[in-house]
Amino acid sequence: MNKTELIDHMATKADISKAAAARALDAMIVGVKTTLKKGGSVTLVGFGTFAVSTRAARTGRNPRTGEAIKIKKAKVPKFRPGKALKEAVN
Repeated sequence: MNKTELIDHMATKADISKAAAARALDAMIVGVKTTLKKGGSVTLVGFGTFAVSTRAARTGRNPRTGEAIKIKKAKVPKFRPGKALKEAVN
């Protein structure tokens, strides 16, 4: 499912226009991004938790030359599914 299909699904299930569903989805995405950028986490009970994790600096290899390169530490977004989502999938 892509973003357009998700908007269509939201509009149908919530009995709202596609434009309203698109605005709602965009607002949710912006809210999650803003919270993660500030270092917080977003928990949706029954669905899961979006959080930021720090990946340590490490040494990697250039696949073309085999030369060792340094990879800087980085903040990466993570999603941890909730119990209800895990049960729904299984």
